[in-house]
Amino acid sequence: MKIRLLLFVSLLSPATLAFAAAPVAAISAANILARVRILSSDEFEGRAPGSAGEEKTVAYLIGEFKKLGLAPGNPDGTYLQNVPLVGITSTPTLTFTLDGRMLPLENINEFVGPSSRLVPRVVAKDSEVVFVGYGVSAPEFGWDDYKGQDVRGKTVVMLVNDPPITDATGQLDPKVFGGKAMTYYGRWTYKYEIAAEKGAAACLIVHETGPAAYPFAVITGSRSRENFEISVPDRNAGHVGMEGWLTVDTARKLFTACGKDYDVLKAAAIRRDFRPVALGAKASFTIDNTLRNVASKNVAALLPGSDPKLRHEYVIYTAHWDHLGRDNRLTGDQIFNGAADNAAGVAVLLELAQAFTALPADQRSKRSILFLSVTAEEKGLLGSRYYAQDPLYPLTQTLANINMDGANQFGPTSDMATVGFGASTLDEIGMTVATQQGRTMLSESHPERGSYYRSDHFEFAKVGVPSYYPKNGKLFIGQHADFGEKLQADYIANDYHKVTDEIKPGWTFEGAAQDTEFLLQVGLRVANGDTWPEWKPGNEFKARRDAMMKGK
Repeated sequence: MKIRLLLFVSLLSPATLAFAAAPVAAISAANILARVRILSSDEFEGRAPGSAGEEKTVAYLIGEFKKLGLAPGNPDGTYLQNVPLVGITSTPTLTFTLDGRMLPLENINEFVGPSSRLVPRVVAKDSEVVFVGYGVSAPEFGWDDYKGQDVRGKTVVMLVNDPPITDATGQLDPKVFGGKAMTYYGRWTYKYEIAAEKGAAACLIVHETGPAAYPFAVITGSRSRENFEISVPDRNAGHVGMEGWLTVDTARKLFTACGKDYDVLKAAAIRRDFRPVALGAKASFTIDNTLRNVASKNVAALLPGSDPKLRHEYVIYTAHWDHLGRDNRLTGDQIFNGAADNAAGVAVLLELAQAFTALPADQRSKRSILFLSVTAEEKGLLGSRYYAQDPLYPLTQTLANINMDGANQFGPTSDMATVGFGASTLDEIGMTVATQQGRTMLSESHPERGSYYRSDHFEFAKVGVPSYYPKNGKLFIGQHADFGEKLQADYIANDYHKVTDEIKPGWTFEGAAQDTEFLLQVGLRVANGDTWPEWKPGNEFKARRDAMMKGK
């Protein structure tokens, strides 16, 4: 399928005609599928950072960018940004002691307990175990699950997600923790951060599939293997010793052994007057870490702007190239090919780059476009975090980040979704383009899953750059209304972060081609616009952008 929006112009409505008259280029679903097939092949070994799969992936991306005639994205004349990482493979043991009785846990089946500390061994003995509800300290909501409890040296156990606070009607209160939408307080990274800030020895999150939005197998498939951290001296010394997860069945067993009722304490945790509960158990754990230095890479290509006065200003498109590599502990298939996550997003990035370069010279974007494929997203957004902290081009000259994580493998849709809808003026640009495509732009359907904090745009947002994360729609043309929702549910249950994330029969990527055209038009509007995108008043990142631009 090739989309050429200049076809049938006479049949289009005035609004659509205005859109069609904008510069467009052929966008090929077949090209996207072909690139996904390459990137998700066994030859690329699951594209893990620091592996032979990384070397092949990086070489492939550089080769594709060169074919398109794009300039090196790094001002040093290369297509690479070095991202120094440390690989950490943790082998943990964890035992609870209750009145002289020992309750040892089975690694992977009952808990996952890696460490992010860059040391060969982490040891804790007889650490008091305290249940701290949801582990949230949010003064703006008048909420503190720690209530002055000194947890230094202790093992804190907490629930996943935000506290589900309801209003007088029994609905989730949008004025407290975002209502249905997850805030950063519900993200597991925050929970480890606040536990570390309070001096805890370990943080154990109770996993429940519903609020987490993925099964425990996703955690074992990623966190029980080699993990990564940015290699900066002393950066990780303040982390809790164990950043772990418990299955809900294991948590129930622990609470029962302590003479506590898990469900009663869980219910108590949604009350503002909740106070930490000492479980009467002590935790002892040992984590042996195997460390290795990994010189990973972000891959960057540049399309210089056509306007001499504006070409030193930038719009950045991102898509992470990494996935989970291979797991030699598995029998049978050992390769996490990551076809949907995120070979598909990278293929769209390349197709988008091709569309930009195919535009006639007089229709090129006035500002420069940086196509950035980042490493180690699956290990904590590390490649995008490194770029945001050490950018190739000044963030004060960066108008926006537009992120792609996944793509529509199936047919076109009559809708699209924006993750974090309402955050910035980029939303208005996206709505305009979607309308002119004949589509409706919606807010994400499951904000409780915290997708805003789970992909690379978040690292740009954290430092203040207006960031945009559109996702494919679910209302597939010619299909039942629930077709898209069923596809997503099936993917999360059966393929997300599993070896089964491979190209499936029926994948055409025609919907991805439709979305690539959308991404092209949004980027052109930003790159050619008279005003810069801005965070909306009240947004948590607005102050950072304002301070950044004030000191420009």
